[in-house]
Amino acid sequence: MTASPRPAEQRYPAALKRPVPSGTGRPSSAPTIDRAGGVRTQPPARVPAESVDLSVDLGRGLVLPNPILVASGTFGYGVEYGDVVDVDRLGGICCKGTTLKARIGNPTPRVTETPGGMLNSIGLQNPGVDAVVEKYAETWTTWKTPVIVNVAGESVHDYVEVTRRLDGVPGVAAIELNISCPNVGAGGLQFAIDAGAAAEVTAAVRRATDLPLLVKLSPNVADIRPIARAIADAGADALTAINTLSGIAVGPDRQRPLLGNIYGGLSGPAVKPVALRVVYEAAQVVRIPVIAIGGVTELADVLDFLAVGAVAVQVGTAIFADPTIPIRLVDELAGECGRRGLTSYRELIGGALPKKAERPSAKGVEYRP
Repeated sequence: MTASPRPAEQRYPAALKRPVPSGTGRPSSAPTIDRAGGVRTQPPARVPAESVDLSVDLGRGLVLPNPILVASGTFGYGVEYGDVVDVDRLGGICCKGTTLKARIGNPTPRVTETPGGMLNSIGLQNPGVDAVVEKYAETWTTWKTPVIVNVAGESVHDYVEVTRRLDGVPGVAAIELNISCPNVGAGGLQFAIDAGAAAEVTAAVRRATDLPLLVKLSPNVADIRPIARAIADAGADALTAINTLSGIAVGPDRQRPLLGNIYGGLSGPAVKPVALRVVYEAAQVVRIPVIAIGGVTELADVLDFLAVGAVAVQVGTAIFADPTIPIRLVDELAGECGRRGLTSYRELIGGALPKKAERPSAKGVEYRP
């Protein structure tokens, strides 16, 4: 166990949540006098892309080399893409959801394309935490990129026990809690849609480990703000947002739902506006980092999520079409910062956030127009 971390406001300065004042990260533009006697400002000098600081401090000693991660469920355990992608160039790898015991997953069919995305109903198929550690952890120790293990369960005990078995394992850099799972102790209620349940499981896992703790938010709620605050107050080091939206597809004969489990999780570009809204609202009410997920396919998406307060993004569904997208985004972000004369990407964070918290997007269960 390590010493208690510094308070969030010390280890995660507000500068990462709001635009950085001129002169911090951006070279000053030198005023000049034009021929008519007017004052004009020269554009900042370009900065070499390799000189741009892309590092991300998530607290408790977890520093990502850059803000482009791969999302859980889309990159396996990392080894599956080793021959296609230089994993050491990624900001972080969130591995497949890992449970206490092995799971065979949901009945087929499990995946279908949708306009602007896909529905998946894999059902957390995985070999169980002990097998994951035995098979993959040694390989993870050889990578520079931090591996964040996504943990799922049906009870507080499940989450705590999986975390305990990961605590202290070389190669495991952090935990990401997938709390969009049915809480068997609460009649099947998802932890992620109830502030009290979300806080309970977060606090229990926090007591079980000193590993950096990320908690993944569900978009399937009316108001994300009290849930985000409850998780932050319970000891999370960062939030990730969002998990998939619940949906269904209809079979070709129109006689039954298509997926074997009926319901699936919607992901891809179609969910980006929802993800932007959740990140925007969460970033206004917590002082811990927010990592965005949802429809990232190009640099413009990365810049949008940074503008609404995210400090990093996870690339998910797009990887199925092109596994090299995350590496390309790392290079493009560095190039964009260099073009703007920025020595750090942090000045791009929070530019679209209001100076004080705005009203929520929903009242009760009804969204505002």
